[in-house]
Amino acid sequence: MIRSAVLAVTERSITRKMITDTSAGRAVARRFVAGDTLESAIDVARELTGRGMHVSLDHLGEHVSEIEEATTARDSYLACLDEISAHNLDANISIKLTQLGMGLDNVAAARHLDEIALAARVAGTTVTVDMEESDHTETTVDLYAAAQEKHGNLGIAVQSYLRRTADDLDRVIPLGGHIRLCKGAYAEPADVAFQSGGEVDGSFDRLGILLMESSGVDVAIASHDDARLEKVLAAAEHRDEPWEFQMLHGVRRDRQAELVAMGHQMRVYVPYGEAWYPYLTRRMAERPANLLFFMRAVVGR
Repeated sequence: MIRSAVLAVTERSITRKMITDTSAGRAVARRFVAGDTLESAIDVARELTGRGMHVSLDHLGEHVSEIEEATTARDSYLACLDEISAHNLDANISIKLTQLGMGLDNVAAARHLDEIALAARVAGTTVTVDMEESDHTETTVDLYAAAQEKHGNLGIAVQSYLRRTADDLDRVIPLGGHIRLCKGAYAEPADVAFQSGGEVDGSFDRLGILLMESSGVDVAIASHDDARLEKVLAAAEHRDEPWEFQMLHGVRRDRQAELVAMGHQMRVYVPYGEAWYPYLTRRMAERPANLLFFMRAVVGR
C-alpha cells in the first residue's frame, strides 16, 4: 500500500519537477546515484572496492521507444565493461532488458544481450539481468535462459513479492550462474504480487532459504532489512558454496561496512546516468526511511 501511494505521488509532474529541478532533489539523487557519467561511476566503484566491497554497475534506463536507443544502451554497457577491465575492478554489470529493446524487438534485445555477455567474458566478469514489471517477467526469464545456456556467465534477479517466483527459480537454478533475490519495487496487482509487508517478507525468507540450500548456483541476497539478513545468516551456516549480500549505493552504508568487517561478501549496486528519476522514486517507495531522508532535504533540515 505504501509503495503504491508513493509511486502514485512521484508520477505527478509537479513532484517530478520538485525533485529534478531543485538542488535538494538532485542532492538526494546523488546519495543513491553515482552521477550522470561513466567516469563518475568508476570513481565510486574504485572507492568501494578499495574498502573491500564488490560492485555491480548499472547504466540507468529502461523501456526504450526506438531500436536505436537500445543500440546506444548496448554500447554504453560495452564501454562500462571496457572500463571495468581497464581499471581491474572487482565489478560486474546489471542490465534491464527493456533498455536493450525487449518489448520493442525481442530478437534485437537477445542479440544485444549476447554481445554484452561476450564482452563481459573478455573483461573477466559477469552480467546480471534485472527483473522489471511483471508484464515482462516471462520474456525476461526466456531471454536470460537462452543467453545463460549459451554463455554461462550471467545471473538474474528475482523478486520475492511476485507469486510466480518460486516456479521461476525451479527453472533458473539448474542453469547455474548467479541469482539475486530482492523484494521488488514496482506497483503490482494482488493477483500477481503479495501486497502486505508480512507476505513479502515471508516469501523472501522462504526463497532465501531455498536458494541457500541449492547447489551449483551463486546466491546474492539483496536486502537492507536486518530481520531478513538474520534469517539468511542462519541458513548460511550450512552452505559451502558461494554467496554474498547485496545492497544499494547510499543505503545503510554503515551496515554494509559492518558486514564486510564480519567477513561477509558485500556487493554494492551502483547506478549511474541521466535517467535517474524512475530509479530514485522506486527507492523512496520501497523504504520509508529513504522518503523521509528526501523530505528533510527539501525543507532544509
